[in-house]
Amino acid sequence: MGEPVADMCDQLVKAVNVMMDAESSQIYRLEALKFCEEFKEKCSFCVPCGLQLADKTQTAVVRHFGLQILEHVIKFRWNNMPQQEKVQLKNCAMGLLSTGTYPILEEESHIKDVLSRIIVEMIKREWPQHWPDMLKEMEALTSVGEAQTELVMLILLRLAEDVITFRTLPTQRRRDIQQTLTQNMESIFSFLLAILQLHVDEYRKLKRIPGQELQAKAHCRVGVATLNTLAGYIDWVALANITNDNCRLLEMLCLLLSETELQLEAAECLLIAISRKGKLEDRKPLMVLFDDVAMHYILSAAQSADGAAICNKSSPTQHYTFLKRLCQVLCALGSQLCSLVGSDVEVEVPANLSKYTEAFLAFTTHPSQFLRSSTQITWGTLFRHEILSKDPVIIQMTIKYFRATMTNLVKTGFPSSNDSPSCEYSRHDFDSDEDFNSFFNSFRAQQGEVVRNACRIVPLEAFQIAAEWLQYQISAPIDIGTTVSKTAEGLCSILSPSVVQWDAMTFFTESVVGKIFKNVEDEKLPVDQGIELLQAVLNYNTQDPLILSCVLTNVSVLFPFVTHRPHFLPQVLYKLFASITFEVVEESKAPRTRAVKNIRRHACSSIIKMSRDYPQFILPCFDMMYNHVKKLFSSEALLNMLEKCALMEALVLISNQFKDYNKQKQFLEELMATVAARWTSDEMRRVLWDPALFLDFVGADQLAAEGTEHTTGINRSRLSFCVYTILGVVKRARWPADLEEAKAGGFVVGYTPNGAPIYRNPCSAQVLALLPNLLALIRTLNSLFLPENICRLSETFSKAYDMIEVEKNMVLGLPQPALDIYDPPVYKTHLERMQGFFCTLYDNCYHTLGKAGLSLQQDFYTIEGLAEQIVGSAFVSLDNVPDHRLRTMLHILLSH
Repeated sequence: MGEPVADMCDQLVKAVNVMMDAESSQIYRLEALKFCEEFKEKCSFCVPCGLQLADKTQTAVVRHFGLQILEHVIKFRWNNMPQQEKVQLKNCAMGLLSTGTYPILEEESHIKDVLSRIIVEMIKREWPQHWPDMLKEMEALTSVGEAQTELVMLILLRLAEDVITFRTLPTQRRRDIQQTLTQNMESIFSFLLAILQLHVDEYRKLKRIPGQELQAKAHCRVGVATLNTLAGYIDWVALANITNDNCRLLEMLCLLLSETELQLEAAECLLIAISRKGKLEDRKPLMVLFDDVAMHYILSAAQSADGAAICNKSSPTQHYTFLKRLCQVLCALGSQLCSLVGSDVEVEVPANLSKYTEAFLAFTTHPSQFLRSSTQITWGTLFRHEILSKDPVIIQMTIKYFRATMTNLVKTGFPSSNDSPSCEYSRHDFDSDEDFNSFFNSFRAQQGEVVRNACRIVPLEAFQIAAEWLQYQISAPIDIGTTVSKTAEGLCSILSPSVVQWDAMTFFTESVVGKIFKNVEDEKLPVDQGIELLQAVLNYNTQDPLILSCVLTNVSVLFPFVTHRPHFLPQVLYKLFASITFEVVEESKAPRTRAVKNIRRHACSSIIKMSRDYPQFILPCFDMMYNHVKKLFSSEALLNMLEKCALMEALVLISNQFKDYNKQKQFLEELMATVAARWTSDEMRRVLWDPALFLDFVGADQLAAEGTEHTTGINRSRLSFCVYTILGVVKRARWPADLEEAKAGGFVVGYTPNGAPIYRNPCSAQVLALLPNLLALIRTLNSLFLPENICRLSETFSKAYDMIEVEKNMVLGLPQPALDIYDPPVYKTHLERMQGFFCTLYDNCYHTLGKAGLSLQQDFYTIEGLAEQIVGSAFVSLDNVPDHRLRTMLHILLSH
């Protein structure tokens, strides 16, 4: 058979070379592939050919193909082979392991891989029944040399992966092998640890001797392979195997954290071991990692790897990856600590807790934003822990965490920039500034949650830190940086140094102050200092909209202190009312920038929030507020409709504190007089009841050239204002929560059979008078989708009913663009304005209808023919209403 084998081998070598030659034509390559595949499937002397081609005198690609032939035979012909041939093939394969490879540093990795696969395929078919001494043979191979030891490690790893991870065996065979592995696990682990110890010691000894670098590297390579193999077993073996011999394995892994070439793999093994779940008593030995030796090496690695990570030019990515793994190790260790301390297994707070928290803090203060974020969940768990949160070490560390957070909240480290040490790390972690920005927003939210948890431990100290930061920002000069604002010359952009500092400080203060009122007794509250801060914020004047936005947030955050010093309330209100009419350039006809619009909305929202949360407190200033609102309303151009509605809502919220039905009703009648007159006028009735007249009224059937003013815009604005006002009143007008106060104020009109009071809403009469036209508008809006009405749309507004971008992004779950959105003026096309009008009007109509039942109660449900009126409006022409509008109706109307 020698000659046919030799001839066939020559043909196979030629075929393999054709397949691997870049200059071969596609046709020749396919023919060569077909020849090789047919050989593997049909030839009767595959084994001798495979062995001859696998000889190390051949080229690497030919050897690889020869080994693939042997693997194919074992996979697909093994069960049909005579026993003698099986034994012969097994002996030849073991011979290849012993003498068929080059030294460890010279051999190709793909040759090692396929050779280990061949042995594993035989083990899966023969062990333990027909190959009982397999483990002993593997152990004997390790005495041959480093190359053989590495191959044995690859074999053991591949076996664990196929049996446990990927489960690429029939069920019965998998059980047999897993059971035998488990039975021998103690000896396997002893063997692996002995190999690791031997080669690590040799590596450490030889790397210091000049001229022995290659030999040291060979031992290091074996050490890496052994650690990778251990990682494949640590995940599933009994915890007792990991913690045997007083946790010798874990101690060795900690020692290896100081070895640059082995530390990454050691950290991987440690992470898998410490992350193990199971019974608490089984996990208790893991606390050995808090002992002096282990914690010393972990702390040293955390502090020394810091500078090496990116600065190490030879392998910066590997060092940074190690740092990430080490951070995960500390997180997992913290998780185990929190699970065990205070549990039934009686684990004491470790004496080295301070060393652990110092090591952990090193990652929280690291330049990498990703590493900083990785520590947040564990800090939160520590600060929430019933026992650990009271430990002096954690109390002291909480202060340090606050200081670190002051730096971490500042948005720096964009991949495209070079203005911070974080930038280099961000280029490793993020593909773009948008990715980084999205990550940072989540990271900031995480920090806010942890800060709020930490405030439970040291609330007054947290407030002191926030106060110092706020005072510093108020006194610091404005630095607009190198980025230019498009709002006006000399103003900050969203990335200006002053803005990112103000933004970070405001977020921190918001997180801290909100908790101080919940965690500190009233008599211990720092009221004087809080009022002093508020006074400083109120006196701070700026025309920069981005910084003013932060100022307004701080006013809202510090407002609870005003409840202890009521005479400061007018000053707060004046500050907010001044911001409602904020302009960067007075009397400019250009559209307001988004930053300016946000200031005005921010001020309105703040007034609504204060009116909602402290209505009784603000009640003495009601007349002052009402008169000021009337003055603002006297000029139609001073406020837009949303701002007007916000102020009306605030007044309604405060008026609820009159606790007098007639007085509230009279106020609401006065407040809504203009809206009621316009809404119930004959002209408006005709418009709301007729789709054709409606389209003409809002201008959707007219052509409009860009750059010209659309004359019907005022009609749309007034119509929207009416609906917004009705919605605001329905949403905010209420009777007193206290039954006795409600009875005294004339809100209770009777009782149900089971004794529950029946209330009346002071807005019922006004809203019921406006309801017929509202239902007519809903019916008209649904009718707009009928073919005959769609035809009425002009060419300019033919897409007026399409989904707007905001709706699309919301449905798709896409975030709004976050960078540079505050600067450009908000120029909208006529079509975009019309789309926004229809979308908002449709939503608000259903919001009003949905809230009417809850607000008006029996006054709503006793309307004569209510069901027919709703069916005849909200459910008209549904076959023609597009899905995105039906979605709105279902979501809003049926959820109330």
